[in-house]
Amino acid sequence: MKHHIIVKWNPEGKAVDGLYQKVFELFQESLEIDGVHGVTLHPSVIDRPNRYDLMICIEMDRDALARFDESSIHARWKSEYGGYLEAKAIFDCD
Repeated sequence: MKHHIIVKWNPEGKAVDGLYQKVFELFQESLEIDGVHGVTLHPSVIDRPNRYDLMICIEMDRDALARFDESSIHARWKSEYGGYLEAKAIFDCD
């Protein structure tokens, strides 16, 4: 399945130098989780107030989602980057 995390940064997040690279490096670590097969990040190519800024796509087995949710990577995502989020949407599909 594909687990999508769709992010809109707040003004503070948009001001962080190298934020995309830091998020990319963090999510690359999820490849070490059993059942995670791939990670891609897709930055938005349109900057408008009604658009999101980044889509993180993690390809994984369905049962790997629980391992990801319980991982230190997910905890770090929430603790280190949660304060930069204006909005977030989660979408899972095959």
